[in-house]
Amino acid sequence: MAPMSTFSIVAYDPHAAEWGVAVQSKFLAAAAVVSWAQAGAGAVATQSYANVAFGPQGLALMAQGFRAEAVLERLIADDAAREQRQVGIVDCQGRTANYTGRECQPWAGGLTGNGFSVQGNILVSGATVEAMAIGFEQASGELADRLVAALAAGQAAGGDRRGQQSAGVLVVRQQGGYGGLNDRYLDLRVDDDPAPIDRLKALVELHHVFFKPPLPGEMVPIEGQVLHEVQEILRWSGYFAGSAAGNYDDPTRAALGALIGVENLEERYDQGRDLISIQAVRLLWEKYVRP
Repeated sequence: MAPMSTFSIVAYDPHAAEWGVAVQSKFLAAAAVVSWAQAGAGAVATQSYANVAFGPQGLALMAQGFRAEAVLERLIADDAAREQRQVGIVDCQGRTANYTGRECQPWAGGLTGNGFSVQGNILVSGATVEAMAIGFEQASGELADRLVAALAAGQAAGGDRRGQQSAGVLVVRQQGGYGGLNDRYLDLRVDDDPAPIDRLKALVELHHVFFKPPLPGEMVPIEGQVLHEVQEILRWSGYFAGSAAGNYDDPTRAALGALIGVENLEERYDQGRDLISIQAVRLLWEKYVRP
């Protein structure tokens, strides 16, 4: 079994009540192995000859109320190969713990901060985890944005000494999933790419466009210049054969509804109030109209 040369972060956002994990590794589809999180319980990153049982076991213990340090002690106590393991944990209240076994390949180590833990192995140097901590603390936006910013900072400071291959970010919150029917708010992965963190950042931004609740002022009336742009989009996309004459008539409404459905932008269109997200208009303009 090959070691996972990996750097990761687990974190808790008390304001949004979100828990998350982000990871980058010179390892195919690393996030599928490393990242574990459960709303109301916490998050776990397991790596370096990863013991994937640490994920579900750690979450189950935290769901029962165990603190991060106690969970870590239980996990490594029962693992005969613990000296080869690395793990980071954040619990339901943002308490953190991490562990790096003595046989993890250098550079290997981690550090904790307020509501987060960063850790890595087979790194260029310890500057990677130090930069991740600073990057996370100084970043803005949602938890997912801050997690990916931490990865980018770690990579800029040296990162995995074998290079890049995959990255992922997982964020959970109660009823945060699609339609509010599960807790998996965001689970994005770049499994094999020469610049996986850059691609992951772009995916997070796309996720915001499709699924983030509209910000105040983002939903605008379909009239004036917005209506003109909408009708141009519909004409270029083949959904509307009329002119961009400025009349928001039934054919325009029907065409827009059809295009919105195809592009999965339902969260960005209020047909009953004739409102659309300006972000959605820009996205569709870039796709269909701009040369």
